Amino acid sequence: MGRFIFGIVLGLVLAPFIVLGWFRWGHPPVAVADTPLPFEKQIVSVPMHARIDREMVQTPPLQPDEQNLVAGAQIYRDDCASCHGLHGQPSSFAAHMYPKAPLLWEKHHNGTVVGVSDDPPGETYWKVANGIRLTGMPAFDKILTDTQMWQVTQLLANADKPLPPAAINILNAAPQALPAAEPMKEK
Repeated sequence: MGRFIFGIVLGLVLAPFIVLGWFRWGHPPVAVADTPLPFEKQIVSVPMHARIDREMVQTPPLQPDEQNLVAGAQIYRDDCASCHGLHGQPSSFAAHMYPKAPLLWEKHHNGTVVGVSDDPPGETYWKVANGIRLTGMPAFDKILTDTQMWQVTQLLANADKPLPPAAINILNAAPQALPAAEPMKEK
């Protein structure tokens, strides 16, 4: 009986060192193309959704009127479209991220929900403000104002409804060319 207990204790002591050794000298999945760890999605999503449910604002402080939806469209175009795409223009690199960045202007497989329009606005706002670790989704709470984050949230919450023509024009416009970078000067 003593050998059995000794074996269990030894296994419990060695297990963390084996895991640490695997992370240090093994080949854990760190590249986007790597196969995810077993239960990786559940390990990350369960606590994230619990925290969002606990912290999200239940009632948005502004309404999805034309002014807010148009402002939200401009913010989305400037800060979100490079990863999440525009109307009929998916992002060129969203599919190459892990996890893949959701295309927020495409219908889901069931054909009725567009992007995150079925999520409560408070959930979308929380994700915009706080970001999501290990996904590439940045926190915008130090970049955008509270009003701007709610404007883009209301835009996304209403992505499955008719939007004002001015908002549609912003979301459908061809991408603007970036100014050419100045050549580096040698010292």
